[in-house]
Amino acid sequence: MPNRYLQWAVAALFLTSCFAARAQQPAEPAPQQPASIPITFPPISGPLSLPRPRSFSLGPLGHWYLGGLGTVIAEGQNHADIGDATSRVEFSNAQAFLQKPTGWLQFYFQIGAYNLPSLGAPLYSTATEVSRLYGPVPVAYLQITPSASFNIQAGKLPSIWGGEATFTFQNMNVERGLLWNQTNAINRGVQLNYSHRALTASLSWNDGFYSNRWNWLSGAASYALDSKDTLSATAAGNIGRTGYSTFATPVFQNNTSVYDLIYTRNSGPWKLQPYFQYTRLAQLTSIGADRTTYTLGAAMLLSRSFGRNWSIAARGEIIHNSGKRGGPSLNLLYGPGSSAGSITLTPAYQRKHGYARGEFSWVGARSITIGDGFGPFAGNSSQIRGLIEAGIMF
Repeated sequence: MPNRYLQWAVAALFLTSCFAARAQQPAEPAPQQPASIPITFPPISGPLSLPRPRSFSLGPLGHWYLGGLGTVIAEGQNHADIGDATSRVEFSNAQAFLQKPTGWLQFYFQIGAYNLPSLGAPLYSTATEVSRLYGPVPVAYLQITPSASFNIQAGKLPSIWGGEATFTFQNMNVERGLLWNQTNAINRGVQLNYSHRALTASLSWNDGFYSNRWNWLSGAASYALDSKDTLSATAAGNIGRTGYSTFATPVFQNNTSVYDLIYTRNSGPWKLQPYFQYTRLAQLTSIGADRTTYTLGAAMLLSRSFGRNWSIAARGEIIHNSGKRGGPSLNLLYGPGSSAGSITLTPAYQRKHGYARGEFSWVGARSITIGDGFGPFAGNSSQIRGLIEAGIMF
């Protein structure tokens, strides 16, 4: 899809959702006590749950809330790349969350260290990820809230597209999946959010893969079919050109367009989330993309809680890179024409503020290009990992 059509696609997602709702504004809500104010950031898909943050009043500045967590992760893997570690122990989170979620002027700050392990990618130290990704304040934004149904955010914002969130504690699994590797995590920009009854919509102008070039346009819309089922669609893409690459800004992915269709069902102890993803890199010779290339993927995420403390999550994925092995197409996966699948299992135990999770994951690839696979010579087609994450949330 040409970039000019992408602009219309994301605008249509946002405007259609806005105008589908009734025109009248909802009545202003009655003043609430701090204990009843919903805390929506950072969002968590479950089965983990953060305790309610501590609140304190600053008089005319309103009620502020402070929370956080500290977690350690121990990882081991086979077929490590050159320079990668076969095993590693790191802080996966040492973060605090400070927010003001009420009033016309609101804010959210997420401060500290983090580690973002993902399938099929090398394991890096926490110090490396903080310094080369988003710094010690990975999320920070101001929010202007003129009404209960509409707000404007500006700053360092979580991406509104893709099926998984950025940080380990937010997701069903500790590691993010293969489809997540094609999407971004944090961007700098301005975002409009609208909600009315079963409809929510967002429109964002941002810098994509943290490129510091404001040339991405992103849109998302979701509709709650009933109390258990939600359907979401997202569209995002670079409407210009970004010709350089960094640790946080892979040049090919930062010039793509990305589309997701996500279905979510919450039913008692069960949560089910299948989604489909299509990414497209148009021909752009100035960055070495001499032909159009795409990826097509699907994922199934599932979690089940057992009583108050125990749960297990599972994820299965498949993804394909267009072209033929050894052909002239570009590499967005494990070489032109390559395909990959993954299976992840994550049992978890949480009691009050403490939790521990184990995880087993397997990635298998086909039609890889030697030099783009796993192992010290990048010629292996599979990788197995095991890890444990444990910590305290407050």
